[in-house]
Amino acid sequence: MTQDVGDLDSLVRKRIRALRLAQGWSLEELATRARLSPSSLSRIENGQRRLALDQLVTLARALDTSLDQLVESDTEDVIANPVVEGAHGRLRWALKADPGLAVIRQRVTDPPPDNPARMRAHPGHEWLVVLSGTAVLMLGNRRFRVEANQAAEFPTMLPHAIGAAGGPCDILGIFDREARRGHQADKRSEANRPQ
Repeated sequence: MTQDVGDLDSLVRKRIRALRLAQGWSLEELATRARLSPSSLSRIENGQRRLALDQLVTLARALDTSLDQLVESDTEDVIANPVVEGAHGRLRWALKADPGLAVIRQRVTDPPPDNPARMRAHPGHEWLVVLSGTAVLMLGNRRFRVEANQAAEFPTMLPHAIGAAGGPCDILGIFDREARRGHQADKRSEANRPQ
């Protein structure tokens, strides 16, 4: 479905005003930053003045955003449903804004490995938050307790493993493309390892 030009025009005007207010700036402050008169900016925000491309570029810079973000109108795919990954039923959501990132929710029931050889390292970066329970993050030669509502962020080139402490824990993680590939390769090698 294509958006009507009038709807896009209205959306951009509202976005300019909303971004200005979010910064806590008056019309005068943004007008100065964008090298416009306050009355011109007011008329732009209120739809009484035509939106010119050169002004949009200047306003985007002044608002510390890009022209693409200022005029983006694609809101068709706001809701995303998860994909169930693997035998453990991990839920994965792709991020439309950055397809290289994935959000994964998993329940961890096993304690962290006792053997450091079971820790993995691979290119990438990972961020996680513990939703419930307590997780134990093994990172290099360090051990961290991550309680509910605490987050951890680390480069995945450090040998790492995660487990539960004292019962199951639920984790929500954000993985960049390299970290996700590394974890998928780890799962495949574990599945093929003789028991």
